[in-house]
Amino acid sequence: MAKAYEKIADELRTEIRAGRLGPGDRLPSEAELIRSSGRSGPTVQQALRVLQAEGLIEKQHGRGTFVRRPRLTVRRANRRYQWEKDRARAPEEQRLETGATEHDTGLEVKDLVFHAAYREIEAPGEIASALGVEKGTPLVERTYRTRYSAERNPFSLVTSYLIRDLVKGNPDLLDETKEPWPGGTWNQLHTVGIEIDRIEERVTARPPTVEEAAELGLPPGTSVLVLRKSAHGTDGRVVEMSDITMPGDRTEMLFTTHLERW
Repeated sequence: MAKAYEKIADELRTEIRAGRLGPGDRLPSEAELIRSSGRSGPTVQQALRVLQAEGLIEKQHGRGTFVRRPRLTVRRANRRYQWEKDRARAPEEQRLETGATEHDTGLEVKDLVFHAAYREIEAPGEIASALGVEKGTPLVERTYRTRYSAERNPFSLVTSYLIRDLVKGNPDLLDETKEPWPGGTWNQLHTVGIEIDRIEERVTARPPTVEEAAELGLPPGTSVLVLRKSAHGTDGRVVEMSDITMPGDRTEMLFTTHLERW
């Protein structure tokens, strides 16, 4: 037999899925739900927690509880890297037309809100090891946040690392005000004579930190996908590394592997 909070949750779920409560609509207040259901406050609160955990509703501080708008899904396919490499040497006018985020989402440049921040750091041990350099090596740490203008949360949390000595020949690569850079990292490296030969990606999943959940706007119980991406130059060394934290509720990873024919 269904518990009282499950009955309340089921009634609201039915209203949402039938479209009688649409994305962005405000749910009745807890007080109103207590009166209409004849149940206690804790019972109503438990019902709302269930729907929030399912990603159907969200609480907005000081405003109430609303039907959660479906978030744009990002499809990240491994074929994107050949597209990025081909684009790196394209004329600037062509590179300005679109970027990797637009490629993954189907959006246009005008649909996006972008932020970048740079700082110079000394490579900590774990990052130094991943880049194949000595601990303390000067790095350029770059953080990126890109979001759809119709949404409040970024698609992912990106931290990228460049070895400063590899890119200092072009001072623009140390300047965050040059972002967004037409052609992205691939073109940036091309300006200092570096060609990317291969990309290695390692994907894991874990619960988000409190800060990650808040910044990504994750429903309770949603995991994040954590991608470590290493770009290797044609001489074999790692020339750029990124740690990318992606929301598990709206990210799709697509890998296509071409096999040699018999």
